[in-house]
Amino acid sequence: MSLKNKAVLITGGSRGIGKRLALGFAADGARVCLLARSKAELDLAKLEIEHAGGVALRVRADVRDREQICAAVDRMRVEFGAVDVMIAAAAVQGPIGPLVEIDPRLWAETVEVNLMGVVHACQAVLPQMIERRSGKIIVISGGGAAYARPNFSAYAASKAAVVRLVETLAEEVRDCNIQVNCMAPGGTYTSMTDEIIRAGEKAGQKEIDDAQQVRMTGGVAPAKQVELAKFLASDLSNHISGKLIHVSDDWKKLRDSNMHAEAYTLRRVQKV
Repeated sequence: MSLKNKAVLITGGSRGIGKRLALGFAADGARVCLLARSKAELDLAKLEIEHAGGVALRVRADVRDREQICAAVDRMRVEFGAVDVMIAAAAVQGPIGPLVEIDPRLWAETVEVNLMGVVHACQAVLPQMIERRSGKIIVISGGGAAYARPNFSAYAASKAAVVRLVETLAEEVRDCNIQVNCMAPGGTYTSMTDEIIRAGEKAGQKEIDDAQQVRMTGGVAPAKQVELAKFLASDLSNHISGKLIHVSDDWKKLRDSNMHAEAYTLRRVQKV
């Protein structure tokens, strides 16, 4: 699954899961473009990659602004060449609490980042992928994408929408030899973990208990997330597209197997 010299764009690559994937891909020889809003966090992430011997480019941009994303892709093309892999990891948790109490403006802002941010990133990289008839798009899903998540309606709805977007886009570009998949990273420690704990009773006791457990243990190991992402970015997964794959799924069996058309999708066909 070597990604040596592959040009990889990661939105939200300055922290959290995006940064972990950036570090893992750079360690494998990929040339990584980090895209995020915070200059300080971008500088730090780039420094960490370069200290480890990797190659990175940092671009400050907001995924909500399509023109900024397109400009970032143009700059990346000059520095690294065409985008081989795009990982959409930029996301916000949004408002926490019962829907009836939520400010609709905050709800809409969550959708703008989590859903429209993915749309903008895909629109920016797809023309060159279609021209080359080659490309990989990996979108990070999250809690609530495949199940109900009370008190996190904006996040859950936006992530469920992202999964259906991926399934639909995968069909649109299937004949162009472009694979589009969703990766569910599992519970892992990020700034969102602390947001849940700070929200207190608005989050609900189960969410608080789960967040505290993740904060104590760190949650899913970064290496496990990187391994699945590398598989989805490699030629070994050329036969897989439009799927929602969790880090805890037995995804290695997918390397050489044919799947039911609806397996590993938002509908999640279950064996009886």
